Amino acid sequence: MKSHTVAAVLLGLGSLAFTACSVQTPDRVSAATTPSPAPPPPAPDPIATERPFTVSGPLVVEHQLDLLAQRDGIVAKLNSDVGSRANAGDVLAELDDRQLTSEVEAARSKTLSTEAGLNSWKSEAKVLDADYERAKKLWDFQLIPLEQFEHAKYKAEEEHYEVQRVEQMLVTDKANQQSLELELEKTRVRAPFSGVVARRYVREGQQVARGDRLFWITGDGPLRMRFTMPERYIGRVKRGQELPLTTPDLPGQSYKARVLEVSPVVDPASSTFEVLVELQGTRGDLRPGMDANITLDTLR
Repeated sequence: MKSHTVAAVLLGLGSLAFTACSVQTPDRVSAATTPSPAPPPPAPDPIATERPFTVSGPLVVEHQLDLLAQRDGIVAKLNSDVGSRANAGDVLAELDDRQLTSEVEAARSKTLSTEAGLNSWKSEAKVLDADYERAKKLWDFQLIPLEQFEHAKYKAEEEHYEVQRVEQMLVTDKANQQSLELELEKTRVRAPFSGVVARRYVREGQQVARGDRLFWITGDGPLRMRFTMPERYIGRVKRGQELPLTTPDLPGQSYKARVLEVSPVVDPASSTFEVLVELQGTRGDLRPGMDANITLDTLR
């Protein structure tokens, strides 16, 4: 009976061991046969997937400004109006200059008078120099007293000092004359460069003050465009590169613009850099002030 009990116990222990082995084996097999996860696909290049980048802005010219009055006065004459062309130096308008002209003439007369007086003093100085040389020779031979020799000497020196005084007076008179002539020139409103009168702000007979706007004059070429781009594009737009230019005002027409300048720095406030382009070839119907688009297709 005891032997049967022992055999039953051993049989039970063997069953437990077999059960444990049968439970653990699938885990080991599963762990051994589970495949490792595949590496993630590479992230797409943001530059390669970008859409064409388009910037917009007005067409401008380098020479474009408001002409301001340089002195107070009354507009006496208008020589140009809106739409008229002007070459550099052309008189666009004239201010009343009658009083200034009179003052300039008076200054010129005074300058001439002072100059004539200077010539007279110089001639007198030469006469006294000759008297001094003669007195010196007479003094050397003891033919005149010392007082007479010194009188001739000091008289000649005095005359030279007078010449120097009148020379400085002449310098002052010429400076005053030049100042009045410059003021007279300010009554002639001249075009600083060749271009077109785009606006006129005054009329004949109007009183203007220094700094008032008189005309807006603009050059008609070359046409340029200035715009900014995000900093991620820096180094990919280079000087001399040609870019396509279009305008919504002229659909179906395309132009070429060449990069003139690329800013070497990035604006820290907006994280952008500046680019300047210039229209190439004939401009057709393009005009300063029109909106235009620059498209960068691939930016390679």
